[in-house]
Amino acid sequence: MSLDLNEVARFFPLLLIGLKTTIIISAISIAGSVVIGILAGLMRVSGNKFLRFTSIVYIEWIRGTPLMQQLLFIYFGLGMIIDISAMFAGVLGLSIFSGAYIAEIVRAGIESIPKGQTEAALSLGMNYMQTMRYIILPQAIRVVLPPICSQFIYLIKDSSLVSVLSITELTYMSRKIVGVNMAPFEIYLTVGLMYLFITATLSQLIGKLERRLKTNA
Repeated sequence: MSLDLNEVARFFPLLLIGLKTTIIISAISIAGSVVIGILAGLMRVSGNKFLRFTSIVYIEWIRGTPLMQQLLFIYFGLGMIIDISAMFAGVLGLSIFSGAYIAEIVRAGIESIPKGQTEAALSLGMNYMQTMRYIILPQAIRVVLPPICSQFIYLIKDSSLVSVLSITELTYMSRKIVGVNMAPFEIYLTVGLMYLFITATLSQLIGKLERRLKTNA
């Protein structure tokens, strides 16, 4: 079987549009999931029973249901109540989904720090938030960085599911192109390489960040 590179070249500009959308969705969702994950993780280890219970319900609910179902619920379910765009629904869904996993990573990282450090900080007059900000989180970040970064890579791959909302990201664009030119092997191979490029680039950046943290430790 020979590759029809002419077909790839013909539709490559459209794939680049999809790639750009995928990168934008992934970048915004990563930022959103970090904020949600840190907040939910702090709530998970909080001494406040209501905050802890709320965090547990959120984490278990999100991790126990499929991402595609969550995306459909946000766009078509909540969309009947408030007017939201497909892009917003996709980013929100990815952020909430990935945030639940990051919350558990943050919880594990915080609990890996000896409790004596928290007790010592509180005895010095620091409140809970000061203790977390200045004592616990700076140490926990070195523990949680690798698994959180792995979650970022999963998020990028999961972003392909927002194609069900007809967002013109990479997977959606490739399906539309294949429906026109009937060259699925060449197009899907190219799309796979594009996803690999994104995740490999992110892995390299993460590796540099980890080495810098180890050097500064």
